[in-house]
Amino acid sequence: MKKILAAVCIISAVLAAISAVLYPMYYFDLLPRKIYSAKDFGIDTVKSLNDADNDGIDDYTDLMLSAREYLGLKPEYKFEFYDSGYPPEGVGMGADLIWKAFEGAGYPLKEMIDKDIAENPGAYPAVNGKPDPNVDFRRVRNLLVFFKRKAKSLTLDPYQIEQWQPGDIVVFDGDIAIVSDKRGKSGIPYILHLSPRPKREEDALLLNEILGHFRWEGILEG
Repeated sequence: MKKILAAVCIISAVLAAISAVLYPMYYFDLLPRKIYSAKDFGIDTVKSLNDADNDGIDDYTDLMLSAREYLGLKPEYKFEFYDSGYPPEGVGMGADLIWKAFEGAGYPLKEMIDKDIAENPGAYPAVNGKPDPNVDFRRVRNLLVFFKRKAKSLTLDPYQIEQWQPGDIVVFDGDIAIVSDKRGKSGIPYILHLSPRPKREEDALLLNEILGHFRWEGILEG
């Protein structure tokens, strides 16, 4: 009986040790996994009718590719604001991925946000009547308001997988990302984001509460 109990204890300890190693790897999306595409689920990829920078790539695809290109430079995550507005090269936080993606697609996001805040300060509670162009465009709360006003709002349900398309913007509670063209085994898309997590393009749409899901179609009145 003692030998059986000892064996059970050893097995339990081994399983606990394995779990202690595997769970963080699973949580941080570090385990090898098959990557799927929209075609695997019979989903047509939506393309924008706009090409703001006239590079032959539609805006939705351009936003995604520009976000991926920026993350490929391996910027260091650093939550900090700067008097110059834009962060130094090589560092950034969640909102910086967004203006970088828009810049790559031909849109001056900072200028667009600053203009809308100046013309409609009451629409931005986080500004509290005191616009600051050095930080306003890098606050997720302001980006959420801006996209609610100027982009097409879409479903918040991640399981409506056909409604999530490459280049969409998704705002979480405290984070913001661009939707990737890669998908997990259930069809839920990967996201491109700049966060403290080790992977910057990953199956992480379900990790945080989704506050907004948008598709950029050019500036809309509102």
